[in-house]
Amino acid sequence: MNDTIVAISTSLSVGAISIIRLSGDKSIEIVNKFFTKDLNNVDSHTIHYGYIKENNEVLDEVLVSVMKSPKTFTTEDVVEVNCHGGIATTKRILELFMRNGARLAEPGEFTKRAFLNGRIDLIEAESVMDLINSKTEVSRKMALNGVKGSISNRINELRNKLMDIIANIEVNIDYPEYEDILVVTNNMISTNIKELKKEFKKVLKDAENGKLIKDGINTLIVGRPNVGKSSILNRLLDEEKAIVTDIAGTTRDIVEGTITIDGILLNIIDTAGIRDTDNVVEKIGVEKSLSLIDTSDLVIVVLNNNEELSDDDRKILDATKDKKRIIFVNKVDLESKLKLDLDVVKGNTIEVNGLDALKDKIRELFNLDQIEKSDLNYLSNAREISTIKEVLSVINDIEESLNNNIEVDMIEIDIKRIWELLGNLIGKSYDDELIDNIFSRFCLGK
Repeated sequence: MNDTIVAISTSLSVGAISIIRLSGDKSIEIVNKFFTKDLNNVDSHTIHYGYIKENNEVLDEVLVSVMKSPKTFTTEDVVEVNCHGGIATTKRILELFMRNGARLAEPGEFTKRAFLNGRIDLIEAESVMDLINSKTEVSRKMALNGVKGSISNRINELRNKLMDIIANIEVNIDYPEYEDILVVTNNMISTNIKELKKEFKKVLKDAENGKLIKDGINTLIVGRPNVGKSSILNRLLDEEKAIVTDIAGTTRDIVEGTITIDGILLNIIDTAGIRDTDNVVEKIGVEKSLSLIDTSDLVIVVLNNNEELSDDDRKILDATKDKKRIIFVNKVDLESKLKLDLDVVKGNTIEVNGLDALKDKIRELFNLDQIEKSDLNYLSNAREISTIKEVLSVINDIEESLNNNIEVDMIEIDIKRIWELLGNLIGKSYDDELIDNIFSRFCLGK
């Protein structure tokens, strides 16, 4: 982190403005070599108009922002050159800076430096990328809470409660002769652990909601051919995304689209009709449809209202019985011949509001109305959720130890383990490989 890095922070494409960002001790010096105004003695957090020139050739008319350490995103000197958008001009200026002492930044390296320099913690760092990638208003608000530190504050509060327990245990172990100290007993720890367990369960439940907000609901539409799967997709998306015909087996590969319900994305996949077939291409599509069931958050099984239950229908119902699913009986405008002793939702794709009952069922299954009204201080990625699950596992071990009257000093080891896990969560301690992996998923220039 002793060198100076540079990257294009905007999309490298035709546009009004491109921003080239530098961070490091030589940021001002490098840009100053080619800028028509002396930047060495300018005030921090100021913007300057001029030209970038190389060997008396004007490369572009620019605005240069100078932000001096330590009050910057990375806590290092940061310079941002706002040039005209366009691939040729932007790349020419970037290459100029790289030939004169700046190294091309790795993906996420600016945010990584902010983390390593103590400007932000790990949850705040990950939330920066979540904010960039947010696709709905709800996911934007949740990511912004992470960037502002609201989520980290929640974790730190829990960590402080654990430290209070650890401190009291330590005093009891190290200074047993003092009579005025609080005597920590298994009963006292049990009470504290029960309260913490309740809080961590709430954190986990909220985290699962957070993942839903961030990633959306991966929704699979399955059924045998000609039950109206593609028509349902088209109606939900309000566009002719999938080809609809009366010919069975028209859809042979997956067709995807997204909609938003109550601020939550539905990543919808329309699959090939599932049936026994000798057609090689269609058979591949059927196998692909079945394989996607396991990875979906929600499966919408479509049945025909005007046809009796077939062997293919039964096969699909059996394959999805352990999944979160909605059985949608389509074509209710036709005479009913379907007999099924299961909870179903009915509708059709003919009427404009024919799928309202289906949308309402999705809201009910995932408590979307409840998520919309919450404060959105949620953890949301797999690493964070995995850590909270590990914390709850350790708490279960502590409860078992308490039931077996294990000595307080032995129980303290597990309590410290939880404290350390939460420290890893916010980046108080970390593994270099983990940090490299996290920031490698960031976009270049961030």
